[in-house]
Amino acid sequence: MIDKKSKEIGKRLRQLRKDAELTQASLSGKSGVPANTIARLERGEHRISQDTMEKLAKALNTTASAILGY
Repeated sequence: MIDKKSKEIGKRLRQLRKDAELTQASLSGKSGVPANTIARLERGEHRISQDTMEKLAKALNTTASAILGY
């Protein structure tokens, strides 16, 4: 089930990835998060865990707060 918050986080994650000029596959390689998980997160189909958020934030050279929109 897609909820509004997951959808918003997904949009921010996609924009941060594009701003970093990374594909889902290259972000996967940098973060260790499977590309299919990144795709599901960006579509808002999966709730992001703290561990996954920290891995993606580090790979994107940003913060968890930026992904969450705070």
